Amino acid sequence: MRQNLRILVVEADDAKAKNIIDALLEAGWTDLHAIAQVSGLEQSIVTHAPDIVLIDVANPDRDTLEHIGVVSDTKSRAVAMFVDQTDPLLTQAALAAGVSAYVVDGLQMNRIKSVIETAIARFQMMRQMQSELDAAKKALEDRKTIDRAKGIVMRRRSISEDEAYKLMRKAAMDQGRKVIDVAQALVTAADLMS
Repeated sequence: MRQNLRILVVEADDAKAKNIIDALLEAGWTDLHAIAQVSGLEQSIVTHAPDIVLIDVANPDRDTLEHIGVVSDTKSRAVAMFVDQTDPLLTQAALAAGVSAYVVDGLQMNRIKSVIETAIARFQMMRQMQSELDAAKKALEDRKTIDRAKGIVMRRRSISEDEAYKLMRKAAMDQGRKVIDVAQALVTAADLMS
């Protein structure tokens, strides 16, 4: 576990915030910042650029989850939320808002390191899955565009699908471009001519 993590703590109670900071320092983390209200989360994230945000709230509400959703970016940081009590709908809403770890029964200092490790591991797993999903969506869109372009070339030149693809591939090589770029240009031109 990286000891140079930038950690932002959201805790309304000053004494509890100090205890959390002390526990984090004891665990070896030193780049720590604390704020009292979740409403200040957006500005604090801009200012401190944390790797992980620890939020300790007794009873999360929709406003809290909205603030988290606005600033939680699955590509940027892990978020761990500690609550005293919850219900299934709030748990689902917290996960949908981008919370990486949702811990019921509050923040216990002896578990803070393992919760941070779990939140970061889950965050990295979710980021990897999102990256793979984005790549798959892009590949599918590219395939659709290439197929559409092949259809255009086939109709205009009265040639087979294989010949259309070879022609597009040759044009791409001659122009130093990717096949998808040639296909997109063909589709755009055909759309303009329609």
